[in-house]
Amino acid sequence: MSFLQKFQLAAEKAGKQAATFGQSVAREVQSGGEKTLGGFKLENECAKAAKTLQTFLADPNHPESALNAIPKAVLSGAKGFAIFTVLKAGFVWSGKAGSGVVIARLPDGSWSAPSCIATGGVGFGLQIGADLSEFVVVLNSDDALSAFAKGGNVTIGGQLAAAAGPIGVGGAVNTSLLKPAPMFTYSKSKGLFAGVSLEGTVLIERKDANEAFYGQAIPAVDLLSGKVPPPEAASALYETIEAAEAVDESGLPSQAYVVPEGGVVDPSLGPAAATSGQSQKIFDASGAH
Repeated sequence: MSFLQKFQLAAEKAGKQAATFGQSVAREVQSGGEKTLGGFKLENECAKAAKTLQTFLADPNHPESALNAIPKAVLSGAKGFAIFTVLKAGFVWSGKAGSGVVIARLPDGSWSAPSCIATGGVGFGLQIGADLSEFVVVLNSDDALSAFAKGGNVTIGGQLAAAAGPIGVGGAVNTSLLKPAPMFTYSKSKGLFAGVSLEGTVLIERKDANEAFYGQAIPAVDLLSGKVPPPEAASALYETIEAAEAVDESGLPSQAYVVPEGGVVDPSLGPAAATSGQSQKIFDASGAH
């Protein structure tokens, strides 16, 4: 067999492998996209957000789960939450799309009606297959909440700083809350906490999804300020937060993972990583978008 024939056979084989790869990615995008975007219906986003948030919070039936969850102290001080999922997929050209909701804590301690948000983008790079990530952004300040309430676009880490939020219980968590960043960010990939950076991520208000659900165009500021009664569709989301706020942390060891500046603490390294300051940069923010 000549060199040219060998080359042609190799090329044909590579072409078939690429086609198979493309079909596999397309299937993942289709199934994952349906799960992620949920048709941008607000009722679907609320149900998805409740399930997503639940994986980040402690289970009231298993208080020890608080050692690997968003701290109760962070929840009690939160002005609001942005909860969303993002699907990234591609072969050479890559794209990402995500959706979720924002809710705000009202002056009486209850939660506002949700407002739908989305994110997206395209890029060029070696990304094969599809990956689904889940995000929770804790809004720690009135300014952070106001950024979402004004509608339009919100850039994470733009005008308002964002930092990876603490995990666990104990004095280290309380210390990190003395002067918290306007936003704490948390991310999970394949069910595990991950150091995926949200720096530069743009979240937009989905006015069409809000209008379709509420029956009229309602500004995000009205939704998040309590002018619209909280809908039944979001009840599971509210209940998830309330259950986590009621978790009994007494008797648990002081074990917290507070991210040092410029790094991400990997909870799998154990308590020593948090107390000794050992850190590991899990994800390079420069390649996140």
